[in-house]
Amino acid sequence: QVQLVESGGGLVQAGDSLRLSCAVSGLTFSTYTMGWFRQAPGKDNEFVVGISRSGSTYYDEESVKGRFTISRDNAKNTVYLQMNSLKTEDTAVYYCASSTYYYPKQRDLYDFWGQGTQVTVSS
Repeated sequence: QVQLVESGGGLVQAGDSLRLSCAVSGLTFSTYTMGWFRQAPGKDNEFVVGISRSGSTYYDEESVKGRFTISRDNAKNTVYLQMNSLKTEDTAVYYCASSTYYYPKQRDLYDFWGQGTQVTVSS
């Protein structure tokens, strides 16, 4: 079956960096768009950044541009989220998801989801 497994979350201080990984199995990874979402306490799940099959990236959250970078390694079936200059408002559970659409940002356009990894940024 399809599995998406996130890792790399943790507790860091403001200004630190983290790299999240999402290992994917059970589907042809290179043919899927991959996205990262996050859900902060008391807030809705929100799209953060995505990467197309060809490696083009697209953002929705202006607040993460210049700080967060998504990448993918099709040989390893893994998508990454490099997060630099972390802020307390980046605290959330981060989810990766896969989609057959081009540049999707809506949750319902994503087919499969990971279980999430907690990122906590302290001041």
